[in-house]
Amino acid sequence: MPPIHPTRRRALLRAAGALALGRAALAQTPDTVFWAAAKQPGTVLLMRHAQTEPGIGDPPGLRLGDCSSQRNLSEAGRIQARAVGERFAAHAVAVAEVRTSAWCRCVDTAQLAFGRVQVWSPLNSFFNGQGDGESGATAVLAAARSWRGPGPLVLVTHQVNISRYTGEFTAMGELLAVRHEGGRLRLLARLPA
Repeated sequence: MPPIHPTRRRALLRAAGALALGRAALAQTPDTVFWAAAKQPGTVLLMRHAQTEPGIGDPPGLRLGDCSSQRNLSEAGRIQARAVGERFAAHAVAVAEVRTSAWCRCVDTAQLAFGRVQVWSPLNSFFNGQGDGESGATAVLAAARSWRGPGPLVLVTHQVNISRYTGEFTAMGELLAVRHEGGRLRLLARLPA
């Protein structure tokens, strides 16, 4: 067999390297990327509450602390929230702290998924003129900037809040792994519901 010309040899080596990188990238599914990010120090996990009864917003007469005046989790949402907790256990991700909006659908999601809840008003919805989205976002950014762990900080909140923090739209029950960088939250990975 004749010797391979040096130019051809380099081209073959580049192609072999690209193939190896392609195989490594295929092994990095969104699921594996999320769980790896969740285990990194300084990671914050934003979770939109689990599936609710049909509707947008809340009925007229909303009262925090009175779940009968709010749109709540559906049975599918309760199952979805428990499944999130099971996935965390299966991937050996020990959550350090869980903070949630005061809305019952967020409190219930956090309780069912993680077994503990700390209501934190900066996570409250500001949809349709409720609450103060600016001061809430400032508090969330400050918490993310100072978070070191060990383990992730989980923040269970509403779609409108998550969009304000990240510019991303989330489905009910979806989680985003983020990190504070340069005065904003940088998206690391998503975990679909």
